[in-house]
Amino acid sequence: MKITAKTLPLRLAGAALLGATAAGALSIALPAAAQETPAAEEARLRKIEAEVRALQRKVFPGGDGKFFEPQIAPGTQPAAQGPAAVTAPAPGAVTDILVRLDTLEAQLQRLTARGEEQANALAQLEARLAALETAANAPLPEAGPTAPASAPAIQPAATLTSAQPAAASATTTRPPVQTPPPAAAATVAAPSPSRLAAVQAITKPQTADAGDDEYSYGFRLWNAGFYPEARQQLTRYVEQYPAHSKISYGRNLLGRAFLDDKLPEDAARWFLKNYQANKAGERAPDSLLYLGASMVAMKDTKRACIALAEFAETYPLVAAGRLATEYQTTRAKVKCS
Repeated sequence: MKITAKTLPLRLAGAALLGATAAGALSIALPAAAQETPAAEEARLRKIEAEVRALQRKVFPGGDGKFFEPQIAPGTQPAAQGPAAVTAPAPGAVTDILVRLDTLEAQLQRLTARGEEQANALAQLEARLAALETAANAPLPEAGPTAPASAPAIQPAATLTSAQPAAASATTTRPPVQTPPPAAAATVAAPSPSRLAAVQAITKPQTADAGDDEYSYGFRLWNAGFYPEARQQLTRYVEQYPAHSKISYGRNLLGRAFLDDKLPEDAARWFLKNYQANKAGERAPDSLLYLGASMVAMKDTKRACIALAEFAETYPLVAAGRLATEYQTTRAKVKCS
């Protein structure tokens, strides 16, 4: 089509109208696009929030809000959440705590029972010890016609002949005590030359430990059968060296020197003293056993049984080992209930 001067204004007007129409359409499209952008962002934000909530439920199964808020936005809750959706904590930790509590309670019960048993045993030991002390402090039985001959030898002859009237009246109610003949008294007071020679033949050790020398000399006298001389020597050792390393041996051997010489009353006192002085001493078990033997010799069955039972309970290893023969022999001499 040929453009002429007449058609040019029409074409320019059409182009202007077309440009205006396009500009109007563009102005209408731009606000629409601007309105669609926040909606897309809101959709993306909701999707991210849903994914975060799903991740929280995966990491924290409880969903009770103890550690983190279950929802991103405050005041909003998912539709599926409710009382039925809250799950209980895993039972593993609670079960472990209950098992440990039961174990602690059982251990506490065992400790309480053991403490009561030990307290009962201690009370029984104290009762037995009190019985032994009573036995040692009890007055000795009166000597009959067969009293040891050494007792009258201690008093002078003038004292025996000059008795008071009260004593003379007392002799009428019981058999008179027969005094040993003068020759026997002279023998006790003055040993024979042969005995003196035999005692002197036993040499006394001479070492750097004077206390050990005194004890060893007393042991040699006792081992040779010279019991009065051994008692004298061991008494000197006990009095002069009360803290010596062998003091438990010395007190026990002094009791043996009395018991072997048929003097169980004096022997019992030394045995009890040695046992009470140090129950962990080297010869404390021996003294307790021979204390029972002394009570057997005194015909005191009750106290003998107490001492023997105390020995077997306090020193079970010694009763079954080193002193097993002596314990069985002494135990066979008395009937304990």
